This record gives sequence, structure tokens and C-alpha cells, in this order.
Amino acid sequence: MSTASLYRRFLPSPPAIDFASVEGKKIFNEALQKGTMEGFFRLISYFQTQSEPAYCGLASLSMVLNSLSIDPGRKWKGPWRWFDESMLECCEPLEIVKDKGITFGKVVCLAHSSGAKVQAFRTTQSTIHDFRKYVFKCSTSDNCHMISTYHRGVFKQTGTGHFSPIGGYNAERDMALILDVARFKYPPHWVPLKLLWDAMNSIDQSTGRHRGFMLISRPHREPGLLYTLSCKDESWTSIAKYLKEDVPLLVSSQHVDTIERILDVVFKSLPSNFNQFIRWMAEIRRTEDINQNLSSEEESRLDLKQELLKQVQETELFKHVEKFLFSVGYEDNQAYVLAKAGSQGSEILSETESDESCCPETCVKCIKGVGEDKVKTYPSGNDVFTALLLALPPQTWSGIKDQSLLQEMKQLISMVSFPTLLQQEVLHLRRQLQLLKRCQENKEDEDLSAPA
Repeated sequence: MSTASLYRRFLPSPPAIDFASVEGKKIFNEALQKGTMEGFFRLISYFQTQSEPAYCGLASLSMVLNSLSIDPGRKWKGPWRWFDESMLECCEPLEIVKDKGITFGKVVCLAHSSGAKVQAFRTTQSTIHDFRKYVFKCSTSDNCHMISTYHRGVFKQTGTGHFSPIGGYNAERDMALILDVARFKYPPHWVPLKLLWDAMNSIDQSTGRHRGFMLISRPHREPGLLYTLSCKDESWTSIAKYLKEDVPLLVSSQHVDTIERILDVVFKSLPSNFNQFIRWMAEIRRTEDINQNLSSEEESRLDLKQELLKQVQETELFKHVEKFLFSVGYEDNQAYVLAKAGSQGSEILSETESDESCCPETCVKCIKGVGEDKVKTYPSGNDVFTALLLALPPQTWSGIKDQSLLQEMKQLISMVSFPTLLQQEVLHLRRQLQLLKRCQENKEDEDLSAPA
């Protein structure tokens, strides 16, 4: 016996106007002539349908991140780095999103932790006049996109809370284009901006807070050149807890009298799968590119990575880490071996090679373009351990009882003397860790701003 099912919905019009209708095309052409459809073309190039009925927030965000060409710093499938809904789970497990959807605060947190520059406002924190200015700003630029969360009922549509990107604006008619990611349900459509504001100015019953909008843009530079914190593995919560809660207790409760003793206390209890939490971003070339010189973009990025790696290895903290790991028998300690396996070098992959094809036995890999003399080296376990320590907030070490040792540790992790490139990398990691902690404590809806 067949079961009843739905094939799309009839778009209530008015108040909405189908983008592909005669009137919708006219509104588009008017806006195009006035220059308020600049953001549309990049968004439409990456327009996607949410893969689950409750994935509207994830689909909207991955669509915007890809349109801004933000590098996720981790693989999607095969060797490709690409944002997909399945990769946006650090602020809420996908099983929960699939069942209950996702809140505005968690989508904002995901945008921050994915490396984007984000400004987020609830309707209680803005006005319709400010909102109109922001819509105009995003519609006249292809470097800034807006995601709105609103209640469908205001548009006489079925359903309740929903997320979608805003694709354009007709200033004369004061109408905004909603690129509805639930394309199985409704097509893209124009709505009066005042009505969109009213739809946002509603309360999400799951949080008791008003809905709103966020502006997402590309940062001036990639937030992380070498390292990133990954919460794709489900064990990230226990690792984050260890770093944020257990480490401060360990260094304050145990007798530590040297830097090496501090490192011993921290690393001997480090979860063995922590290499799934902090990773460095490998550069991968495909077999068909093996005989091609590096592009100027590739060369510039690799040069920056080389400089940053050099700066990490020139820190006094790195020297202590290197000495300590050698003293404990780096190769024989399981946690360190696992960490070493997590350091994947630049690889050349064939079309059929899998995500696991990177060789874990060698920490340093090389890549050379045809006719080049430059050899590129990549991080090892020593570098990853150093980055992990630098990622911890300074107050982690405040419980050290020996005051001279405390001052020495503070100097080692102080960014004052670091070069600007290294400062930016450390700040990126610290912000990521703070965002993960915010989500872990369910405080992401209290503060929409990026960590200081």
C-alpha cells in the first residue's frame, strides 16, 4: 500500500513573489540595474538544497562559506577541502540537529569557528532601519553575505523557524530575495523587507530569544595557516574538557618544579586520540598536477606556511617540548606516536586514493614544482604539541605554586614577543577553543560575538 507524500508546496503569493515568475524577473532586473544584486551571483553559484528537513541552518552556512571561498582546513571527501553540512557539527551533534534543528546562536558559533568574520544581531539588538542598511551592504558586495532566521508563518507558509541566505535587494520596492535552501518545498522568492523583519522579530520557543540575522564575510587572511581545532570526531568534548579543566587542576595539584615536569604532567594524561582534535592543514596535489609548477597562489601560501612553521620552531617553548619528547622516548610512547600519525604531510594523490592514504610514518614531506629548487617541510609532532600548549588560555598555568616557574611559563606562552604571523595563528586557536567551550557550556545564545 502506497503512502501519501508531498511534492513541493504552493508558494503563498502575496506576500511572496516567486523569483522565476514574470514579476519576479522584473524585480530582479530592476535590482540588477541599481547594483543591488552583486552578492547574488556568488551565492547562486553555490546554492544548495538542505539534505535533511531540519538542516536549513547548516545548508545556509555551508553555502555562504563556500561562496566566500573560505578554506575549511579539513577534507570533505577524497583530497578535497569543501564545506558540507556533515562537517558543521562542533556546536551541536548532527543527530540532534536532524531531530530538532539548530538555534541561531549555534549557527553563529559555527560561522565563527569555521573561520569567517561574523556580525550577528537579534532583532532586540537592532532596528529595521539598521537591518535595511545591512541588507543593502550585502547586496552591493560579493564579499559579504547575510543569513536570516525567521518564522515562516508571517509569509503564510507552512512550518515555523527557518534559515536561508538573503540573495539580493530591490531598494525601490523595498523587497528582499530569500534563497530558500528548502528547495524541495518553496522556490526562491521576493518578500517585503518590512515583512521579513516581522518574521525575524519573533521568539524561538526552544531558546526563548528573538530570531535575527548575521553578516558573514571573509577575514583579511586565512584564520589558520597551519593548525586548526577539529570537532568532527565525537571525542572532542572530552579532549576540550581535559585541556580547559583538567590541565589547570593537574599543574596546581602536583609538584612541578621545572618546565619539563609541567610538560610531563600535561602529556602523560593526554587522551590518546587528541590528534583528532588539533590538526595541521596539509597541502595536497593530484597526480594530474604533478608535472605542473606551483601556481603563484600555491607558492605564496606555502611560503607563508614555511615562515610560520619556522616561527613556531624558534620559540623557547618549542625547544622545551623538543627536549622533553626526546627524553621520554618519543617513538615508544603511544600518545606521541598517535600524535605523530596525525601530522600529515603534503601528498600527491591519485583519483582513486582514499582519505586515509596519507602516510603516517614520516612527519616531514616534500613537494617540488618542476624546475624548482625549493623544498617544503611540514610540521611534526613537536610542532603540534607546541601549538597545543600555545592554544591554551594564559590562566591555565596560574595554579603553579612556584612563582619563579610560573613567571617562566608565562614568558614562554606570552605572545608579546611573537612575530605578527604567529600571534594571529595562536589567537585563532585560542578563539576556536573558547568557542568550543562556549558551546559545551550551552552559552552560545548568550553571546553572539567572537571571543576577544
